[in-house]
Amino acid sequence: MRTTRLQAQGHLVPLLRVPANTELTQFLCLHNDGTSPHSLARIYVPSDLPPKGLPCKPHSCRAFGTRSAEYCPPPTEIRERLTARLPTHEEAETLRIGSTLAVLDITRVTIDSNGRVIEAALLVLPSHRADAYFITRVAHAENRREG
Repeated sequence: MRTTRLQAQGHLVPLLRVPANTELTQFLCLHNDGTSPHSLARIYVPSDLPPKGLPCKPHSCRAFGTRSAEYCPPPTEIRERLTARLPTHEEAETLRIGSTLAVLDITRVTIDSNGRVIEAALLVLPSHRADAYFITRVAHAENRREG
């Protein structure tokens, strides 16, 4: 995992619901399955979320083989979008796949109880090494809120 600081620009501004130039921490996670790269994750967290001096590894990196301390606000909602597409040149090189092999592109946005985006994860998995597994829990009528 590699960590860098950057300013929110382009697609990150609406994704994280922050003003342009907001300072972000980017976590770049590459997970290997044996000697083969299995998945690539770029995870963005607003830099003001982790307490000063305490590193906050994002929730999404845990799924990629890292352990994390729980210094961030707990999530209350996670939104995910899954698409299939061709890899960028950089992704094909990093994942050691051909440029014509589809990848699964998952955009995961994690939101806290105040409605603030606390993490945005851009996950890329080679289609021939990935499965998608979904669980949907149905809320009973008495537990639903009108909104």
